[in-house]
Amino acid sequence: MSDLRQHAELSSDAAAAFRFAVVVSRFNGDITSALLDGALQTLEEHGAAADAVRVHRVPGAFELPMAAAKLAHGGADAVICLGALIKGETPHFEHLCAAVANGIEEVALRSGVPVIFGVLTCEERRHAQARAGGDEGNKGAEAAIAAIEMAALFASISGRSDSDGQTPSSP
Repeated sequence: MSDLRQHAELSSDAAAAFRFAVVVSRFNGDITSALLDGALQTLEEHGAAADAVRVHRVPGAFELPMAAAKLAHGGADAVICLGALIKGETPHFEHLCAAVANGIEEVALRSGVPVIFGVLTCEERRHAQARAGGDEGNKGAEAAIAAIEMAALFASISGRSDSDGQTPSSP
């Protein structure tokens, strides 16, 4: 299991001041639904209001960067991309993994909005299941933690007030 959840020092209202967009692939829906559940639960646990979290579904992982680009310009403080790519018998998997990862990175860099990579890239379905609420935790929850941390960091850098109404101190 990743250390992200264990090392995140987030208060119960850490997400309260922010707006989140979650874009989730419908392909491998049993896995991506579990990732989504983990992300939504984590955002709620950290004070995100229900009306501050918007979920958008796309057909597959390849469409995640396109939707993320649109959402990054729509007022979200962070965009969380969730998907599951599972290796098959052709090189299609490698092409998709690279395209999705590069696309999400490009959206983040061009938009200046945190765009979080919550896409599983697994050799086997059982590996994806283990990372979507199984023995290896829930990478959707970890993506939500990263989104909260990055939204707070960007707010701090820009001098925007945090959830306590205080202006964060300068770096």
